[in-house]
Amino acid sequence: MTFDSKYEPFFQPPGWIVGPVWAVLYTCIAISFFMVLSRRTEINYSNIAIALFLTQLAVNLAWPSVFNDSKYFQSLLMIGVMIVFSTIYAYLIYETEPNASYLIWPYIAWVTFAGIINAAYYLEAS
Repeated sequence: MTFDSKYEPFFQPPGWIVGPVWAVLYTCIAISFFMVLSRRTEINYSNIAIALFLTQLAVNLAWPSVFNDSKYFQSLLMIGVMIVFSTIYAYLIYETEPNASYLIWPYIAWVTFAGIINAAYYLEAS
């Protein structure tokens, strides 16, 4: 995950798996978002759900630069935002688009796992 750290948690997955996992996860969340956009007029609070999704996506895209700069506490807070906003998004869309909601849960699980790894780096650096 980080290039300038000699520490690596024992449960951190090998680098070769991370890229394919993210490819699948980004595909799933893109499909979910497309499904929501296509039925946005039928979804209660769709504007809030869309704003939450786009905000968490922006945070997700910014996260690697913060983590790789060894700002582990800030990157951990960013993961918290991703988890909370994605969970609320999944909840808001569930009633109208349950399949779109289901597509988000593997992403939430992976980001939570990344948060545990991030916390291990933070604790090691403290």
